[in-house]
Amino acid sequence: MFKSIVDIKKVIIFAVSLVALCCNYNITAFSQSVVTQTGVTRVVVDAGHGGLDAGAVGKISKEKDINLEVALLLGEFIQDSCPGVKVIFTRKTDVFIPLDERSAFANKQNAHLFISIHTNASEKKSVRGTETYVMGLDKSGSNMEVAMRENAVITYEDNYASKYEGYDPRSPESFIIFSLLQNAHLEQSLQMAARVQEEFGDQPIKTNRGVKQAGFLVLWRTAMPSILIEMGYISNEQEEKTLNKKETQTAIAQAIFRAFKSYKAYYDHDLELSRRSRKEQPAAKKNDIPAIPATLHYRIQIKASSKKIPIDAPEFTGYGEVQCIPFNTIYKYTVGNFTTFEAASRHCEKVIRPDVAGAFVVCVENGKIVPLKK
Repeated sequence: MFKSIVDIKKVIIFAVSLVALCCNYNITAFSQSVVTQTGVTRVVVDAGHGGLDAGAVGKISKEKDINLEVALLLGEFIQDSCPGVKVIFTRKTDVFIPLDERSAFANKQNAHLFISIHTNASEKKSVRGTETYVMGLDKSGSNMEVAMRENAVITYEDNYASKYEGYDPRSPESFIIFSLLQNAHLEQSLQMAARVQEEFGDQPIKTNRGVKQAGFLVLWRTAMPSILIEMGYISNEQEEKTLNKKETQTAIAQAIFRAFKSYKAYYDHDLELSRRSRKEQPAAKKNDIPAIPATLHYRIQIKASSKKIPIDAPEFTGYGEVQCIPFNTIYKYTVGNFTTFEAASRHCEKVIRPDVAGAFVVCVENGKIVPLKK
């Protein structure tokens, strides 16, 4: 893969620059989910591509147009049925928007969720189906192909090499290093992604390719749970015809809306339970640490995955006893056992975080992860 010492040096320099830039954007900083603190009230809907960037091109249509139609329908469904939610679009017309501006826009809006709508393509014309991505480590060649194609959009931008810290959309080495970054909101992103794929089960696009992880530039700098949806393959002649039907676009938008509504209800319920819990507790004196029930303790989450991983896997070596805690369709892997949030945080900062950038403290009660109680 690496043809020379020069190639290795380039990868190392790129990796160091990338980590430094992530720190500037607080991507690797300690972060508890914004949705469990404030509820889901602002969502950014991103129609992929646009303007001079057509995206994938089929025999009868362009990706940018299909993306926009579904994005507008999705926003309409959310606005009509969820009056407390503000929907913000990255684009509502056929215009080109650089990838970094899309995520920066979502961050500026203090969004609680970022949904990027796309249509897939492959050199293999027989490939079909839906898939939903979250930012993270890529373990599949096909995932890399999809992400590299989507990331190639940056070549339309001026000075893209400096804007994206040397990332080269044509370089597998560059992509592999980039894909190692983990989304600070991975668990919430996986939650939303899983709901989308579940809702796609009975849609006109029949093949369900599941939830995947890969290094997408548009998801890289978002400071909230984020997903990228590939609605189907425009390179498949039959699927392209299906994607261009108004009823299909409506059905897809409705499926994503149902997933959003379920996701919002779940985290809004968690927020309400947390609020009730705080109201029921006696007022504490200044600087006092609230009393903690015997069944409640704090652990450090070091990984979240949509697939179950053996707790004796090599990646967990050296962390002591690892506990797997199911959380809906996600498996969370945690270590440590602390009676106070402060103690868990200190251990996370000094012991865990030097090795696991996205590690953070979670609250566990009766074997289940519950809203954080500090």
